[in-house]
Amino acid sequence: MRKEAGAAKAARVKVKAEGETSQGACVCGAVRFEIDVPAVWAWHDHSPASRHAQGCAYATYVGSWKSRFRLLDGADAITRYEDPDTGTARSFCARCGAPLFYERARAPRMINIPRALFEGRTGREPRYHMHLPLAADWTWRGEALSPLKGYPGVMRERPRRKRRPPPEDLL
Repeated sequence: MRKEAGAAKAARVKVKAEGETSQGACVCGAVRFEIDVPAVWAWHDHSPASRHAQGCAYATYVGSWKSRFRLLDGADAITRYEDPDTGTARSFCARCGAPLFYERARAPRMINIPRALFEGRTGREPRYHMHLPLAADWTWRGEALSPLKGYPGVMRERPRRKRRPPPEDLL
């Protein structure tokens, strides 16, 4: 009876389909790559270094083991910046300038890739926020938005009301 229960349980276990991957590319398509899915993890990085490298409020990365990553095309179009102070390396497409890969010396078997470069799902949704206390003060933090009249699809933050100082006779 136990063997039957074990066999039924084994039949229900989902196994990753052979060759299931997620592909990505730089903006111009010169550099193409793929990872086996699911990715190890995904996160939003609010650090100043990622903000500067990506040119945005925060960068969203997908992490993959290097053994599950394959460069499909464009090795000659990749340029790399290594920061000896932080032990990190960032790769970019030399043709279109798109950020490609982020690697850290303290995680030598991992490669991190901007989520936006993938065409489809990676098997992981970003659930983590790194360096949140370092987020820029101009980053949108979920404040209420309303439509901007005359501009379909444009949302805006309503101006904040200025607080009036209390009347002097109440002080």
